[in-house]
Amino acid sequence: MTVKMKPYSLLIFDWDGTLMDSAAHITQCMRNAIAVVGAEPRTDAQIRHIIGLGLDEAIQHLYPNLSPSRIREIADEYRQEFLVRTTHGSELFSGARATLYTLAEQGYTLAVATGKSRRGLDKVLDETGLRELFPITRCADETRSKPHPQMLEEILTDCDTRKHDALMIGDSEYDLQMALNIGMDSLAVSYGVHDLEHLRQHQPRGHVDDVTHIPGWLAAQKVINVRR
Repeated sequence: MTVKMKPYSLLIFDWDGTLMDSAAHITQCMRNAIAVVGAEPRTDAQIRHIIGLGLDEAIQHLYPNLSPSRIREIADEYRQEFLVRTTHGSELFSGARATLYTLAEQGYTLAVATGKSRRGLDKVLDETGLRELFPITRCADETRSKPHPQMLEEILTDCDTRKHDALMIGDSEYDLQMALNIGMDSLAVSYGVHDLEHLRQHQPRGHVDDVTHIPGWLAAQKVINVRR
């Protein structure tokens, strides 16, 4: 029996609201898309709440009674807003880049599980220059949307890693519920789209109030998992 030197070997990050301060940008793009198609407006709070879901699922949450064709209209306009019309997107949270490089240097494998589309994630990975840090990524248009655990299942398979050796890090209930659904530990970040009291309902192992606190939180964890 060999005891691990770290509590986890694989860290799986959400993107929006966890690594990138993108809530305002996403909210504005969705508001613009809704206005273009002439759907009933939604508040910023309503839109922020669905950040983290796949695009179609997010729109369905905003408009439960809307027809599939109208949902596609809003989704198409949102893609145009986010991928084509916007000249300046969002920035990484302060310290996120250095934190990710620190974690990689410490020997953690890093992955991304996001509600973004593949095109959207590739865009921000290229813009930020962080693609090299994430050998494995999964997007909502490639698999089931959060909180279904398929995204995590596929990442674990690709990384040849057990769920008990992985940690999901995210700012939304969808991230934490996805981890709970597969039996994986999660770490909540309190600076994203969902408040801490709401996140605690989904049983994260802990929380951090700043992205730069993640290495310290990991270092403070007791090594309780073993290989048999």
